[in-house]
Amino acid sequence: MTSTASPGAVGAPGQPTALNWVSVIVLGVIWGGTFTVMRVALDGYGPITVAAARASLGAVALLALVFAMRRPWPAPAPRTVLYLVVNGLVSVALPFMLLSWGQQFVPSAFAGLSLAAVPLFVLPLAHFFTDDTLSLRQVLGVLIGFSGPIVLIGPGLISAGAEGHVMAQVACFSAAVFYATASIVTRRCPPVDPIVMAAITLCVGAVVLVPAMLAIEGVPHWAGAAPGVAIVALGLLPTAFAVLLRVVTIRSAGPVFMTLVSYQVPIWAMIFGVMFLGEALPWRFFAALLLIIAGLLVSQARALHRLFFG
Repeated sequence: MTSTASPGAVGAPGQPTALNWVSVIVLGVIWGGTFTVMRVALDGYGPITVAAARASLGAVALLALVFAMRRPWPAPAPRTVLYLVVNGLVSVALPFMLLSWGQQFVPSAFAGLSLAAVPLFVLPLAHFFTDDTLSLRQVLGVLIGFSGPIVLIGPGLISAGAEGHVMAQVACFSAAVFYATASIVTRRCPPVDPIVMAAITLCVGAVVLVPAMLAIEGVPHWAGAAPGVAIVALGLLPTAFAVLLRVVTIRSAGPVFMTLVSYQVPIWAMIFGVMFLGEALPWRFFAALLLIIAGLLVSQARALHRLFFG
């Protein structure tokens, strides 16, 4: 899950087509399944190795796509370079590492739920760092949505000996904060082709994560079919392929339509966690899911009404 849209990159969208709906569902499945695949990869590799491989493989795939499609590279202006470097840190290096580390201790469904809160974090950040101002309805939606993380993390805070799990939970929600920050950085960045921006930010993330991997976990070795295939899949499906599909869909149907993915990701993450990992989900997971989705619905009610009813 990387932030790719840049100012001026999206043209005037039209009404969503049947293909757009299929694309949104496919993206929800891919990004919802990312956490299950990451859990499998962590059975054979360390968390920094998983994060570094994901960034590196995704960067190689997107760079190949950039050259194949002959996408325009941005002029190396200092302001543009600064934004791209910061975006690489907050949209790739930090969240990839936090999620990989956190998923060693929490169910994959928890990670999926935490990232569902990204749009809720974006709203207050946009209020302070862009021209967007929060309405009372959006404030209410944010408050409702943020009660979801409280329901998820709260029991761990009062349980004896749960410090490690609490830190892992905080790491997952911190990744969501960084993804939300990346949305603001992307919005304020000078116009850059979205696929080129995604490729550059993944390269920045790889430049940070690969040396960290070598210094802390060493050179990775083939750890067996399941972890090996999983770590390769992480670099290709939720990064390279999903980024291209996301850009095409936004250009066709608009960014508001793309927010529908946020409602699916936690649901698919929970389904896949139960089906393939045998995760037992306590009642608070479902309560948190309802609160987060309710917060999203309230905060985005006007935009969703325009999307479906014109």
